[in-house]
Amino acid sequence: MGMHEYWVLAMLSEAPDRTLRMRELARRAQASPSRVSHTIDRLEGRGWVIRQPSTTDRRGQQASLTAAGLEAVQSTAPSHVERVRQVVFDALDAQDVAGLARIMDRILARLDPTGERSPGGRY
Repeated sequence: MGMHEYWVLAMLSEAPDRTLRMRELARRAQASPSRVSHTIDRLEGRGWVIRQPSTTDRRGQQASLTAAGLEAVQSTAPSHVERVRQVVFDALDAQDVAGLARIMDRILARLDPTGERSPGGRY
């Protein structure tokens, strides 16, 4: 599973009912609608996602995480977290981590000042 596929699955796993409109999914994934659509095609082929008409607007589409998709993202998460720790955090001391957190908070505040892109209000 590629990083973008993992990210899309993770966004769906955190969404209410594990479902997002395609436009919202693209926004949260910070990717073009076309890229997300192609990713959803691949994930549908694996049985991890289903695409269906929006329940609130017949013009739109929504993607829903299947039970198999949830299992895939949950089984991948520990190795993803471990890899991020190895690549990013193992090279830093506590002071570096605090500085990185401060910098990232400032950058994220500019990218998403209202916290709307993140289900929890923060990335």
